[in-house]
Amino acid sequence: MPLYEHVMIARQDLSNAQAEGLIEHFGTILKDNGGTVVDTEYWGVKTMAYKINKNRKGHYAYLRTAPPSAAVQEMARLMRLHDDVMRVLTIKVDAHEEGPSVQMQKRDDREGRRERR
Repeated sequence: MPLYEHVMIARQDLSNAQAEGLIEHFGTILKDNGGTVVDTEYWGVKTMAYKINKNRKGHYAYLRTAPPSAAVQEMARLMRLHDDVMRVLTIKVDAHEEGPSVQMQKRDDREGRRERR
């Protein structure tokens, strides 16, 4: 079964609980269509580089999944229709990395970075 990573940006005027509820909602959609959610992370409210739908900030969420392609298509369709979701990025990967994503790691724990001068 293919492996996917999804990054979702939700509207800034949602509460943290509502944003995390969106993660659970789309996770259950994948589970109902025969997929599994390997890991989810809520990254919090972050400032975006440019405005999207008159919003400067957004709730960022990250999902690692192992669903069939039909489940991914259904989830993407429902995300496009949902009013609270502004953007979604879905990437097919060969393998999921162990541990937290780069966004959740502390700066000291990141490997391969140059020292700042």
